Amino acid sequence: MRVGCPKEIKNHEYRVGLTPGSVREYVAHGHEVLVETGAGAGIGADDNAYRAAGASIAKTAADVFAKSDMIVKVKEPQPNEWVQLRDGQILYTYLHLAPDPEQTKGLLASGVTAIAYETVTDDRGGLPLLAPMSEVAGRLSIQAGATALQKANGGRGVLLGGVPGVLPGKVTVLGGGVVGLHAAKMAVGLGADVTIIDRSIPRLRQLDDIFGSRVHTRYSTVEALEEECFSADIVVGAVLIPGAAAPKLVTREMLSGMKKGSVLVDVAIDQGGCFETSHATTHADPTYEVDGVIHYCVANMPGAVPVTSAHALNNATLHHGLQLADKGLKALVDDHHLRNGLNVHKGKITNRAVAEALGYEMVEPKAVLAA
Repeated sequence: MRVGCPKEIKNHEYRVGLTPGSVREYVAHGHEVLVETGAGAGIGADDNAYRAAGASIAKTAADVFAKSDMIVKVKEPQPNEWVQLRDGQILYTYLHLAPDPEQTKGLLASGVTAIAYETVTDDRGGLPLLAPMSEVAGRLSIQAGATALQKANGGRGVLLGGVPGVLPGKVTVLGGGVVGLHAAKMAVGLGADVTIIDRSIPRLRQLDDIFGSRVHTRYSTVEALEEECFSADIVVGAVLIPGAAAPKLVTREMLSGMKKGSVLVDVAIDQGGCFETSHATTHADPTYEVDGVIHYCVANMPGAVPVTSAHALNNATLHHGLQLADKGLKALVDDHHLRNGLNVHKGKITNRAVAEALGYEMVEPKAVLAA
């Protein structure tokens, strides 16, 4: 199979779908790899590094899309990319379709087979291809929130760790999953006063075992959300419903009860955001203010640290990518965890959460693959 890797074109996106190390693995499996010139510049990998790994270099993205059987990316295809996809081609990348009806229409019209990293599962019920970027985003959320909290950036002017004689800043994390865990680790490391809110008692027990007295845990109720958000300097939105739009946990009305200059960091923005007042921002212009509260809603947070995040992502996605290259669509038939990643196939929606979020009829993946 010929595997193609175009350069990412989303604003300030420096990651790359295939590192030179991953290219070597595909080549060792007998596949051709076509990489757009400059695709790895953001991680310090030039065209010669890709040539040394066995790839051919394409002059344009159009060449990659036209000549490849499978496209491996990082972020969802942009409008001028999805029009280049075609029937019979495999797209393997993050998609986040639930809050993005236009991209969904584009993929359906193309006839492509689109596999979303964020809905591939594992034997433990986890999302192994989403997890590494959730780890990066969770840790970055505290860095970003602490920066936005500085007075010169519009924030309250609070140092998260405090100093002797002055109380530390307070961080509230909504959601105790992978993002929430790693946000809490960073916040605790800086010396902040940290509370994690979640609706799973077993998960709260796990978090209590991990952190002990260094973190407070609370069961998620409206009252708990209000109390913790109103007292927080930073609120991290880390709630995920796999494949579906994120629930709106913090309403516009609640902002009036929050501290002026406090910061909301919406890590769930790829799935529509978990704050009612959230809208996607970019690394070029990451924050905005609503009712005196700073919002940080960058939709590709890990793109800020591409060397770390691109290698972490490739570590997670390589195994399934090789399955697809080795077996084609048969890989989806053979592996139900990989099949859970199938969101679109030949003009049909094959993920229930996406179908329900956007009002489409859902077709079972097995049915379309057997057709």
